[in-house]
Amino acid sequence: MAELKEELKGKIIEVLNLEDIAVADIADSDPLFGEGLGLDSIDALELIVLMDKEYGIKLSDPKQGKSIFQSIDTMAAYIAENRTK
Repeated sequence: MAELKEELKGKIIEVLNLEDIAVADIADSDPLFGEGLGLDSIDALELIVLMDKEYGIKLSDPKQGKSIFQSIDTMAAYIAENRTK
């Protein structure tokens, strides 16, 4: 799971062009939206695309994203349970 979390951090930085942030700067439990990384709704759409492309996970209900994208921990757990790639 630790490997998946590190991979996920790298992909998020790359996809969202977070130039001033390194993998080491993101704690597994930091909120991705609001006070944490400060992501917004456009970033949420990018994360949905990332999960589809990289892990074969399609989110049919956008409300699901709110609980899945809370932190790296919650994203990694969801990916580990639902990935098809």
